[in-house]
Amino acid sequence: MSVANTAEAGLAMGGETPASRPELYASATLGALLIGALQRAPERIAFESGAETVSYQQLYDRIARAVATLRALGLKRGDVVAQLSSNRPDVFALIAAAYIAGFRSCTLHAMGSLEDQAYILRDSGAKVLVVDPAHRPRGQSLQAELGAALETFCHEDGEGLASFWSLPAPDIAPLRAEGDAEDIIRLAYTGGTTGRPKGVMLSNRSLVTNTVCALVGAEWPEQVRFLCPTPISHGAGSMILPTFLRGGTVVLQDGFSVDRVLDALESDEISYAFFVPTMIYALLDSPRIRASKFPALHTILYGAAPMAPARVREALAVFGPVLCQAYGQTECPNAILTLSRADHLSGGDERLSSAGRPYPGVEVRLLDDDGAEVAPGEVGEVCVRGPLVMSGYWGLPDLTREAFKGDWLHTGDMARQDALGFFYLVDRKKDLIISGGFNVFPGEVEGVLTAHPGVSAACVIGVPDPKWGEAVKAVVVLKPGATTTAAELIGLVKDRKGYVSAPKTLDFVDAIPLTALGKPDKKALRARFWSGTERSIN
Repeated sequence: MSVANTAEAGLAMGGETPASRPELYASATLGALLIGALQRAPERIAFESGAETVSYQQLYDRIARAVATLRALGLKRGDVVAQLSSNRPDVFALIAAAYIAGFRSCTLHAMGSLEDQAYILRDSGAKVLVVDPAHRPRGQSLQAELGAALETFCHEDGEGLASFWSLPAPDIAPLRAEGDAEDIIRLAYTGGTTGRPKGVMLSNRSLVTNTVCALVGAEWPEQVRFLCPTPISHGAGSMILPTFLRGGTVVLQDGFSVDRVLDALESDEISYAFFVPTMIYALLDSPRIRASKFPALHTILYGAAPMAPARVREALAVFGPVLCQAYGQTECPNAILTLSRADHLSGGDERLSSAGRPYPGVEVRLLDDDGAEVAPGEVGEVCVRGPLVMSGYWGLPDLTREAFKGDWLHTGDMARQDALGFFYLVDRKKDLIISGGFNVFPGEVEGVLTAHPGVSAACVIGVPDPKWGEAVKAVVVLKPGATTTAAELIGLVKDRKGYVSAPKTLDFVDAIPLTALGKPDKKALRARFWSGTERSIN
């Protein structure tokens, strides 16, 4: 086996990895799981995407063709295959080809800047880039930026770029999974909200663990029809293999539309869906929602950002007892904590603010700055250990060592834990506001604001202040027809959380800026106020 594609190569580029390699995962590969799932039920439908329907057998054949094409282009194990595309079955086929053949998949944020996308392609050493027709102009610009180092294709025929799927593919052979558990098969770049994107090295071991967590840590319906309007090139893609292992179908949508999602939930026998909180808020605020019926809906999995407890309660009233929350991050993909459907129905509103308890096989502790476990009920940093965690940051050994300080992966999220083992996230460590020497957790303030019946969403940041150092500022989106005032909302926070946590200023906006993954973009909000000023927590 070539060392060039194993975690040993990652060590050279990214620093030390945690010493956590249980025998259970010693030979497991994601590719082997995928091949087995497709071969067990070749006649079933893998994808429904607009007018296109793809069976398990057709997907298998498409993956085999992609593997042969990539090898014909000269790619070797460990080489990077990049994509820039919205949702389509071909995106998954190419990702799967990389996983099975021992290449590395790297998917670009569709809303990312040309500068960031070019940086990721250079940093990862990508050999091939495949775009969809909508991103053809950007693909041509990236090709011009990187020159001969990158070969760029399109998922369809058209002017300017050759179709990847029309390239010669000699020697198409039955699929055979290559590599071992520690091979790096995905470079998942962080969103870039705190500086340059970092390449998170994800191994077979990590992604197999993620798949097992998804299967055993969540409740699945008898017949799985998984609705996916979020990008499968990122977090939602981790639900595709579990769906296939359950013999289910992925119903792809090209972007989020309230009406399109409601149409699917009502008429397409959707039993499982994944949404980010902003999508659920938009559904709840739709005039259609109260008259809608969801006869087959079994589970709505939500994650990627915290969801306001008041809106969770509203969603339970609308959709029924179907909500399940997953908390994770790129470095521990998607499966650190989970709040089950049953958990949503016990413990009252306090429980609805919890991120849940650890997935099976994932060890979680709350540690202080010295690496000691905090006392029960105290706030500490969420730290994780086990086969789920990444192998390090690509090319960043110092950041890797810092992330794995004390043999735990430090997530940067702050939380407390109750006596029953439920974790309550209070905020990102970097988002902490220090106002007049007191710590203010924006998430707690956001929870109070969104409890008001007229508030759809809220985002809280610290802004420079000559007296307090940082002052609490809230940005609020009202529900249609709501008439509450800034003074009323500020007074609400003062009553619930005290004077220090109360926003000094509050702005009403039509929409909160979001990252490419649908999370509130606090960096973009802060930039309006901190330009030319050094913030105490970056």
